[in-house]
Amino acid sequence: MKPPGEDDIAREPDDHRAGHRAGHRVRLPRKPAKPPVRQVAGRVLLALLLLVVTALIVYADHDGYRDAADGDVGPLDAFYYATVTLSTTGYGDITPVTDTARLISIFLVTPLRVLFLIVLVGTTLEVLTERTREDWRLNRWRSTVRDHTVVVGFGTKGRSAIQTISAQGGNATATRKDRIVVVDSSAKAVDAAAAEGYVGVLGDATHSDVLQRAEAHRARQIIVAPQRDDTAVLVTLTARQLNRTAKIVAAVREEENAPLLKQSGADAVITTASAAGRLLGLSVLSPAAGMVIEDLIHQGSGLDVVERPVTKAEAGRSPRETDDLVVSVVRGHRVLGYDDPAVGTLQLTDRLITIVRASPGARVTPDTRPLPQD
Repeated sequence: MKPPGEDDIAREPDDHRAGHRAGHRVRLPRKPAKPPVRQVAGRVLLALLLLVVTALIVYADHDGYRDAADGDVGPLDAFYYATVTLSTTGYGDITPVTDTARLISIFLVTPLRVLFLIVLVGTTLEVLTERTREDWRLNRWRSTVRDHTVVVGFGTKGRSAIQTISAQGGNATATRKDRIVVVDSSAKAVDAAAAEGYVGVLGDATHSDVLQRAEAHRARQIIVAPQRDDTAVLVTLTARQLNRTAKIVAAVREEENAPLLKQSGADAVITTASAAGRLLGLSVLSPAAGMVIEDLIHQGSGLDVVERPVTKAEAGRSPRETDDLVVSVVRGHRVLGYDDPAVGTLQLTDRLITIVRASPGARVTPDTRPLPQD
């Protein structure tokens, strides 16, 4: 197996070690939190507002209170009383002496005192509430996730694969953002995935417990796109052991490692180095042809490669007689060229691989879906 190239050294060692120290965590997408300074400033302003409201209530009925020092309760005394009351200090030098003042203390000042204390301990309460809410969201996600897509590696290859399978909105079970789970050993990559709306799992995907946290045993398809070929082999072996029916597509840098990926259980293997080299060579020989291929592999704009079933109206015809530009016919486990004599006429059980004009915003259904791009 080839040693890693320059592109393989794309992860900071500190991030990798941090991932192992932090343990294998699942991060659900969430709205960005307010900056800590804004959170503290908001609590301070709310506390001051409660203090002012309490002081105004006390001063509005200042005749119902008595100051042990001089008997009268002025504005400063009202703020002093509000401060020691809300903070539960209660020196007792200013006291309510009328029934009205006592009722105000019971029904107005006491609730304000409780609210003031909640503001003071708000950080602790927020942490406890957030932890409970996060656990509930995680349990709910685990109980509902099925037939989703697991993407191992959130580097250039992983991001491009996600963009392709969700380019036109996706179908109801596989390509919505909440149906994509990203697994990566880099904390920064997992944070970035969660920020973009995907579920992120932090950990080494060569370990079965990490893939289990991503619910890989329930996934419909698994995309293996790590930085190293040896990692891709181990991840593929682990994923296939967990899930015998999922479609596994893996990427390798070196073509000589592709057969090993096939033996490990990958349904399809994409050789990134040779594919890029072929595109470079084609672009040199024919820049226009290179532009067309580049357009085809960018899903959702220009021309798209789409796999769809044969319609009743097309059954019994040849591939050339369809409205779309047919390039291949999928019959059983065979992929036949449009001009292959074995095709003959189209059958209802066939599927067509066609080139169509991309429709921005169009929704892809399970029967008409873009092909995964290399």
